[in-house]
Amino acid sequence: MELSAIEDLIESHIEDADATVSRPRTVDQDHEDDHYAAVVVSPAFEGKSLVQQHQLVYDALGDHMTTDIHAMELKTYTPEEYAAKEE
Repeated sequence: MELSAIEDLIESHIEDADATVSRPRTVDQDHEDDHYAAVVVSPAFEGKSLVQQHQLVYDALGDHMTTDIHAMELKTYTPEEYAAKEE
């Protein structure tokens, strides 16, 4: 699955989300595994537990989590948390 397609899915399903998706390790052409990593920033995460934030992302990815994506490393932040992290 293309990285941009994963970003688009997340951004279109979570309010005002900004998603950056990458591959955390080199893809082995003989044993390709669809492992991805995503950093998602959204005000929709405000007041939600980490589990609830991650569930929003998994819900946005829908069936792709069982067909195209083997694993997803997630880091989720509210805009305020992300801004504080960058300082």
